[in-house]
Amino acid sequence: MESLVQVNPDDIYVFKGKRLRLVNELRRLGISDELVLQAINRVPRHLFFDPHTAVSALLEHAYANKALPIGSGQTISHPFTVAFQSQHLNVKPGMQVLEIGTGCGYQTAVLLELGVKVYSIERQKKLFDNTRNLLPLLGYSKAKLFYGDGYQGLPAFAPYDKILVTASAPQLPKLLLKQLKIGGQLLIPIGPSDQEQTMYSFIRTSEVDVKGKTLGKFNFVPMLMDKATD
Repeated sequence: MESLVQVNPDDIYVFKGKRLRLVNELRRLGISDELVLQAINRVPRHLFFDPHTAVSALLEHAYANKALPIGSGQTISHPFTVAFQSQHLNVKPGMQVLEIGTGCGYQTAVLLELGVKVYSIERQKKLFDNTRNLLPLLGYSKAKLFYGDGYQGLPAFAPYDKILVTASAPQLPKLLLKQLKIGGQLLIPIGPSDQEQTMYSFIRTSEVDVKGKTLGKFNFVPMLMDKATD
């Protein structure tokens, strides 16, 4: 698939080289989906930091396999986590995907590179405003971004083929399951916010039944509850 990223003079060769090294590291760590790896290789992660807070020391680590601060108490996830979730979501071009927790838009961009239709919701107003402005500048104008409570999902556009949650929930949000197609998948980390969480994959097998399995341990920022906040 041709990259969605517009030609950007800031995407200099040094960052392209860092992305290639990151892709090779992710492959060594067990990411085997070449389409996911190609998507990671196309997305300029160093451009997803708040320009008002990004400093050279932070950008130096932009392609390290680590979470980094993006403001509002949130982080840009480890590249491995983004690749792992993207791989296990197993999307196909044209699928309709709901993302809970837009953050800085990095995972959103990876999903768009995989050819899906992305609906994404963020409840931190500053992050939402920053990302809504940033993604089109990078060529990712097709994402449908919303400010609101992720626990409520976006029922107006349901049902979804896939739902991806990029923050940890204390328990399974039942409203999100209801917004899946029969046969659709919900990928979500569940557990206490002060401990490692377990990644779960749930398949909606009927109007009332789901089948779940665990995919390992991760660390996510908590999924905030109740109404959206400024």
